[in-house]
Amino acid sequence: MTRHPFHLAVPVDDLDAARRFYGGVLGCEEGRSADRWLDVDFFGHQLSLHVHEDAGAVGTNGVDGDDVPVRHFGVVLPWADWHALHTRLAAGGLTFRIAPRVRFQGEVGEQGTFFVEDPAGNALEFKSFKDPARLFAR
Repeated sequence: MTRHPFHLAVPVDDLDAARRFYGGVLGCEEGRSADRWLDVDFFGHQLSLHVHEDAGAVGTNGVDGDDVPVRHFGVVLPWADWHALHTRLAAGGLTFRIAPRVRFQGEVGEQGTFFVEDPAGNALEFKSFKDPARLFAR
């Protein structure tokens, strides 16, 4: 199946802080922007960051021993890239909302995962499968 980039818009309360986080910390290239929004290349996908003064709190659900934010987004990376990213973020002093670990060990859905938050409190998950064919496996 051919994969197509997704477009996702999320609220941020400070566009300059979002620009520093997505560009400076995560290394996302900036695209078009205006006074109240900014597009970034989020690992090959179009992420639109729109200013809204109340980004809002989010509840959690328990998943394999973690309190996973109900509203979150992210990207599935190749195994080596996933390791390189969490190593770089940790070395840069970023605090993980959920530290890097392998979830569902020994099961079909075994995956590496970690969560971070942007300055507006949006939760981002970065995950990886040693076997990419397991992404949608049951």
